[in-house]
Amino acid sequence: MKRRDMLIGTMAALATPGIATAQAWPARPLRMVIPWPPGGTTDILARIIQPPLSVALGQTVVIENRGGASGAIGTAELLRAAPDGYSFGIVTSTLVSAPLLSRQPFHPVNDVTPILHLADVANILAVHPSLPVHSVRELIDYGKANPGKLSFASPGIGSAVHISGEMFKLMTGVDMVHVPYRGGGPAIAALVSGEIQLMFGNGSSTLPHVRTGAVRALGVTSAQRQPYLPEVPTIAEAALPGFDIVEWYAVIGPAGMPDPVVDRLNREFMAIVGTPEGRARLLDLGSLVVGGTPAQMGALLRGDMEKIGRVVREARITAE
Repeated sequence: MKRRDMLIGTMAALATPGIATAQAWPARPLRMVIPWPPGGTTDILARIIQPPLSVALGQTVVIENRGGASGAIGTAELLRAAPDGYSFGIVTSTLVSAPLLSRQPFHPVNDVTPILHLADVANILAVHPSLPVHSVRELIDYGKANPGKLSFASPGIGSAVHISGEMFKLMTGVDMVHVPYRGGGPAIAALVSGEIQLMFGNGSSTLPHVRTGAVRALGVTSAQRQPYLPEVPTIAEAALPGFDIVEWYAVIGPAGMPDPVVDRLNREFMAIVGTPEGRARLLDLGSLVVGGTPAQMGALLRGDMEKIGRVVREARITAE
């Protein structure tokens, strides 16, 4: 009878994919898809996390860079994978903005298993020193007095940098011209050279130029001040209550991953980045570790669909 009961129990477990997968997982190498080329912030984060994650899981974690179409190509490939826990990836907030701007082969909520809200990177509202403004309020007043004369740069349409500028326009009524560049490097170079007057630049790439005085920081786009720039106010406290845009980094997988596997990945990632050392390493990149549960990450996705979707509709942003 005992052998029979054990056999029945084993068969029942095998008939339940989530239980069977959780018990055996991971039994082979895993892949971490990065939908951007090597060298960017997302890739750097992955390469910081990869070695200790491989040790923690007892299996090799292979990084696969699948760049193209502002992250859409690699994201689509990831979300087509089997939801068995052997494919997951680190994505940015373009996961939400890309499908809002053009037709994509995935839905940023329905086709996703949220695992972890890894980190946030605030944008810095920075201006060229030749612009005669020293605060967010002065910028708004200048823009209203000089309609159409201000231009702001971004690394591409639909990026968090671009969305920040469009939200600023909507909330202030300032008429500014958006100038998209082919990446963050060319965009920040245009600001530093004075070709463009202002930019809501990614904190990681803009901060060095703020520190050298090449650009002037007026505010940060997050709801709270940033520890690496504590003297600079948020745009919300300076002039526009409710202004809050950050570029987030998240760990996701294809829809339908077993809950025990999702919870394990959530814990292992946080055990790496949630230590004082891990938080310090990410802060060096201008990234603030967030953490939280998979359910909280799912709520972030749904909230951003509504918030960014409103900006896209009201600003009439298209992929061009």
